[in-house]
Order: sequence, then C-alpha cells, then structure tokens
Amino acid sequence: MTDRPAPAGTERDILPDLVRAFALVGIALVNVQYLAWPAMTGYPDAAFATQGDVAAYWVVNALFLLKSYTLFAFMFGAGFAYQILSAQRRRAGFSAEYWRRIVGLFVLGLAHVALLFQGDILVIYAILGAFLFLFRNAGTRTLIRWAIAVYVVQILIVVALAGLAWLGATMAPEIMAAEAAALQEQADRATRVFGSAGFAEAAALRLAEWSEIVVYGLMLQGPGAFAFFLFGLAAVRGGAIADAGAPIWRRSRRIFLPVGLVGSAAGAWVLGQASVMIDPKMLIGMMLITLFGPFASAGYIGLIARWAEAPPSATKTFLARGGTATLTAYLTQSLIFSLIFNAYGLGLFGSLGVAACTAIAFLVALVSIGFASLWRSRFERGPMEVLLRRWTYLGTR
Repeated sequence: MTDRPAPAGTERDILPDLVRAFALVGIALVNVQYLAWPAMTGYPDAAFATQGDVAAYWVVNALFLLKSYTLFAFMFGAGFAYQILSAQRRRAGFSAEYWRRIVGLFVLGLAHVALLFQGDILVIYAILGAFLFLFRNAGTRTLIRWAIAVYVVQILIVVALAGLAWLGATMAPEIMAAEAAALQEQADRATRVFGSAGFAEAAALRLAEWSEIVVYGLMLQGPGAFAFFLFGLAAVRGGAIADAGAPIWRRSRRIFLPVGLVGSAAGAWVLGQASVMIDPKMLIGMMLITLFGPFASAGYIGLIARWAEAPPSATKTFLARGGTATLTAYLTQSLIFSLIFNAYGLGLFGSLGVAACTAIAFLVALVSIGFASLWRSRFERGPMEVLLRRWTYLGTR
C-alpha cells in the first residue's frame, strides 16, 4: 500500500461497516463464557457435558478467539484515521477532539464494567488510544513496520507466559496448585454473587475482578490490539480500506486465511486439553492462536471485501448499517447477557453448557446488530455514538 488519502466523497464505504458487524458476532461468541460462568476461570468441566459442548468450544476458539478483537482494533485504528481526515476537511483542530473522545471512552468503559461486564475492552482501547496519537502523522510503510514489530512483542509475551507456566508446572507444582485453588475460590465467590445476589453486590464484584482482568488484558491482548490500531490506520492511509478490490484483500483470503485457520485450529485443539486458566496447555494454545490469528483476521477482511464487491442486497445493507453503530451494539450485547445470566435477570449463571451459551451468544449478536441497524434506519447515529460524539465535539456537531 502506498500513501494516498481515502476518498472524501459523500458515499460511505461499506467494507468497514461489514467488518465491524462481523467482529461484533465474534466478540459475543468469545465473551459469553465470561458472562455465563466465572470470569476468572471461564468454562469449568461441568460445561462440557456433551460432545456438542466440546465442538462448540473448539469452533469458537479456532474461528473467533483473538480474531474478533483484532478486527475491532483494526477498525478503531481506521476510525482514528477518519477523524484526522474529517478534521482536515473542516480545517479544525484535531488534538482536543481526540483527547475528549479518549476520555469519553474511558468513562464509558468504567461504567460498562460496573453495570454490565468486567471484561470491558473500552478502557483498554482508551489507554492504548493515548499512544496511538503519537502515530497521527506517520506514513503507511512506517505504520506497517511498527505494527509488525509491536505484534512480535505480543507473541514474545505469550511465549514467555507459556514458558513460565510450563516451568511452574514442572518445577513448582505446589505453587501452581495454590494458584489454581485461589482461582477456584474467586470462581466460587462469583458463582454465589452473580448466581444469587442483587445488582449492587454484583457491580462491586465486577469492579473488583476488573482490577485484575485489565492488567491481564493489557499484557495478553494490549500489544496485539495496538498493532491492529496501526494496521487500521495504515489501511486508510494507503487507501485499501476504501477499495474492496485491493490486491491485499485478494492475497489475504487466498494465502493468509488458510494459514491462519490451520494454525488457529491447532491452537484451539490444545486449548481444549487444558483444565484451568494457568494450565501450560492453555497458554500454549493461546500462543499458537496469537501467532496465527492475525493471518485469519486478514483473511476474514479479504472474504468480507469480496462480499462488499458483490451486488447490493438487503442482508448486506442491514448488517452494514448495524456496523455503523458498533458502540451501541457492543454495549447492548453486555446488557442482554447480564439480564440473561445474572440473578437480577433470568438467573442462568453457571448453569448452561458451552453449546447452549454459544447459541445464546449468536442470537444476542444478531439482536444487537439488528437493534443498531433498525435504530440507524430512523436516526443519523446510534444512541451511544450520539452521547460520545456530543462530548467529543462539545455539542457543536
């Protein structure tokens, strides 16, 4: 890709919105286990009662784990580029608007944690977004080089964690057993609170768990997300995001996709052999998926680009419109999940197998995208987008 600005016409490119919609489906499928079961441990053995549960777990990990969030991050970087272009067209200052947006995301993320889901990604995006500002004037080639370098750091972190887990299991099994017991104690508390307590106690526990999860998330996913911020910014700078027929997307679906899926499938199989979060097999599986996931993510964009080139259809238009209100759809998913699984809702926490949770997650994803699309058919922006936009531009736009 070479440096050239994206077209500034009035017609909105459909590819970015279709990517966002696809990412929303994957995020729901991956996140559901941390809303239906204790977030510190994920699915326990009891959730794998049938072969359907085992198969569902493998499919989600092979196809969506560490891929949906990278697509989300990719579009965050693209959105950053669109903000810069918008400011340039308006001959307006960009810095103040951007930092207000970052602060707004941070506050929304904290509210999301307390009210709905301790696995929130908005706070992490706000933190990483502060560093993205440093790359606002970087060229396409520079962005790609930095993105690759940062993702290599992500791989090295996961390799190091897998190595430490293996050493611990081999040389200090008593310490690993104590850590597993501590995690189980936290899981038991989560089962009691989310399964039978009221909203206030659930909110307090979400905030307490988040203080640990955010550190883990920044370490295990932060560099990877930031790398895809840079890739997304580069895709706009180089014009590929506005060109569904760009050579990079053909190469992605023909070459990167099969490589990424084979490697991710192997990682998902290893994950399926793990018993607890700190099991070395769990981290080795994550290592494989971290290594091959970006290839699959690029391949998905290649497939979506191919679909974007196809003649218009009602389904494509409906999904793309839902992808224009990603923040609203993302928060809607958490709201529905919390009402399904928590005691102040249907109270299904800790009671469903993996296959049932996966089916629910798929339906919730469709409902959230459908809600966002229907809302956008009547209003210019989604409700959460309006809220964030008014703060970002102080009500001037």
